[in-house]
Amino acid sequence: MNTVAIACFDGFDELDAIGPYEVFENARAFGATWDVSLRTVDERSTVTASHGLTVEMDGTLDAVSPDLLVVPGGGWNSGADVGARAAARRGELPDAIAAAHDAGATVAGVCTGGMLLARAGVLDGRPAVTHRGALDDLRATAADVVEARVVDDGDVLTAGGVTSGLDLAVHLVEREWGEAVADSVTTGMEYEPRGPVHRRE
Repeated sequence: MNTVAIACFDGFDELDAIGPYEVFENARAFGATWDVSLRTVDERSTVTASHGLTVEMDGTLDAVSPDLLVVPGGGWNSGADVGARAAARRGELPDAIAAAHDAGATVAGVCTGGMLLARAGVLDGRPAVTHRGALDDLRATAADVVEARVVDDGDVLTAGGVTSGLDLAVHLVEREWGEAVADSVTTGMEYEPRGPVHRRE
């Protein structure tokens, strides 16, 4: 797992994306060799997140072939013209998620980014979780909703509320690069991951 893309869109929740980004970048200092970038489905230089932070993008999703695609949430319950629900309605990001998964990428949804994975069809028949405010929406899909902080179903992962993206990222660091690297990251960040992590038996 060498190439990590974090999908961004207007109205994404800052911590959903930037939290995992920082975990992944910190892991590089302890031996992880992945290349992490912020990507959009359309050509643009910046994206404005849900709390007003303007973030510079590294390019488009179709310009890379990610081994891991991380999808943040944000704004699902607001019904606004920006955010995860708006991105789901437009369809381009769910299509890109499905295409990346079909091409062999592991996909991970943070918070209501899980709803974008559901819209892409990659949660069908799989255990999953999302932000508590969107659980009824997730139950209305073909996903199997479970109670967990992070759900790891191999090539598809989901995480609950906003801060659970940190736990998902730390879990992925440990899964891909080992416990020592993950421990070094959490020690440096002074962060204690919360559980549980659900794995399909």
